Amino acid sequence: MPSLTLPECGRYIPPPATDEDLEFADLAIVDLSKARTPEGRAELYPQLRDALRTYGFVYAINHGYNQAQRDRIFDIANVPFTVVPPDEMKTYTANIEKVGYYAGFKGRQFWKVDAENQVLDQIEHYGINKDVTRRPHPQALRPFLPEIDAFVRHNHFNIVHPILRLLALSLELPEETLVEKHNFNGTGESCVRFMKYYRRTKEEEEKSNNVWLKGHTDIGSVTILWSQPVGGLQIQAPDGRWKWVRHIENALVINTGDMMDFFTGGYYKPTIHRVVQPPEDQRNYDRLSVFFVSMPDDNVRLLPCVESPVLHQFGIQRRCPDEDAPLCAAWRKGRTTTYGRSDLKKGIEHNVEEEVIEGIVVKHYN
Repeated sequence: MPSLTLPECGRYIPPPATDEDLEFADLAIVDLSKARTPEGRAELYPQLRDALRTYGFVYAINHGYNQAQRDRIFDIANVPFTVVPPDEMKTYTANIEKVGYYAGFKGRQFWKVDAENQVLDQIEHYGINKDVTRRPHPQALRPFLPEIDAFVRHNHFNIVHPILRLLALSLELPEETLVEKHNFNGTGESCVRFMKYYRRTKEEEEKSNNVWLKGHTDIGSVTILWSQPVGGLQIQAPDGRWKWVRHIENALVINTGDMMDFFTGGYYKPTIHRVVQPPEDQRNYDRLSVFFVSMPDDNVRLLPCVESPVLHQFGIQRRCPDEDAPLCAAWRKGRTTTYGRSDLKKGIEHNVEEEVIEGIVVKHYN
């Protein structure tokens, strides 16, 4: 009989939530437990649809992990940044510009935050493919791989798949239409990502106007952020203003990305968001984040679901002609290898910079 004792792991003690009077986005909250029944899904999909088409972000609760399980994942998420020695970090550092995916370590000062003022990021992250055995890991992380595997599967099957079914229903498509593009055993780069944002110098903050990651859209189809108390995440509201995302204990913050924009012909647009310096009462803390980034299988072509009656009524907005639509793998590689590395050109819109990936304009927002 297997042991029920979990390997020892240092506790991550989260900072208190901010008491600052901030302008928070008024995001909807959906109860994912209702997605287990047809009646619940019929109730949920209009809520999810309206939330994602208004702000592009939504909270989810009752997602299947209790507070203790959630806290344990944050304990594990801190291991790559606090236990793994620097030399071993180098061994497991990803060659992102060559391979086109986030796996292993990304060190600090890799991305350009403000090219004009030569400000680089102060973010470390460690990425783990949905197949946790696909690539090797540092010694300190290996005892936790069974728990990480269970976490990956929970995100994929119990969170992402229900969300994809609700999105399909909102498009009047068969429930499994989008799920079938996201196979757990398919070749792809859905992954868990642990990220640690470190405090920056006063000079860096001044040069970059307190921006830690400039405004961007996510590469994949659905991003799951496990809510944590240190503020910094902001979304661009429909009126163009930046609004803070409030922490809700043991909630998920969910948004859609580029690939869902392709699939839905612009019906679900990728959400513009950024990370800025935390509120004043949290500036003495680093920021630990846990994500699950869902992407379709590598061989899926990013074409709109033209069989959707909703999209026909809405009017499909293609980002490129169908014959030029990229494969998931090509879009991922193009976005990943250039993000924070390429020299961007000033766009027509104010404070917008642009690059071209697979013949398609990608915008970054300052």
